[in-house]
Amino acid sequence: MPVIPRVRRSAFAVMAAAVTAAVLAPAAPASADPPEAPPVATARKELAHLTIAAPHSMAGYSRAKFPHWIEQGNNCSTREVVLKRDGQGVTTDAECRAVSGTWISHYDGKILASAAGVDIDHVVPLANAWRSGADAWTTPRRKAFANDLSDPQLIAVSAASNRAKGDQSPDQWKPPAASYWCTYARMWTHIKYLYALNVTQPEETALTTMLDTCH
Repeated sequence: MPVIPRVRRSAFAVMAAAVTAAVLAPAAPASADPPEAPPVATARKELAHLTIAAPHSMAGYSRAKFPHWIEQGNNCSTREVVLKRDGQGVTTDAECRAVSGTWISHYDGKILASAAGVDIDHVVPLANAWRSGADAWTTPRRKAFANDLSDPQLIAVSAASNRAKGDQSPDQWKPPAASYWCTYARMWTHIKYLYALNVTQPEETALTTMLDTCH
């Protein structure tokens, strides 16, 4: 079974003790993207290795069984780290809250000028993971999954697109921006592969179709 990805600690500099909540501190340079997913050829191989199975029961599921957002150091939670990483010109207060910046939501192409309109999406939703095998995981493993900064599992997107997606798999929901289908399918497939999660037959078919859009 793949080794559980370890949550990476924040790389942002520690604020000086004299900084108060009223003073804005510039964030570290943003990458504007989550960790890169493998190329399409690798994604196809990973998809071929996934187990195709019917969804597990949702009995016993709760988001609380996937503890998030956890502290990542320097007063920053996982959400705040992703906001800094994926945004441009992000400034934060002494409690690491993003008070200004710009975010591009790759799911729908929207440009967001306030963190209030940004959600941090789990590419493979927690409920989908539960139905795919996470129902048998320990709490520490679910915690690592829900806060994975090392792999392409977390991405800043518009709240509207995240809520439209919900816990749906690619056969049920795809990013409105078809130009992002290749990246999304590579990300989804890689996370399922890393965490040894199952896919349904319709899900596998949809992922294959989306990978076919890669150039």
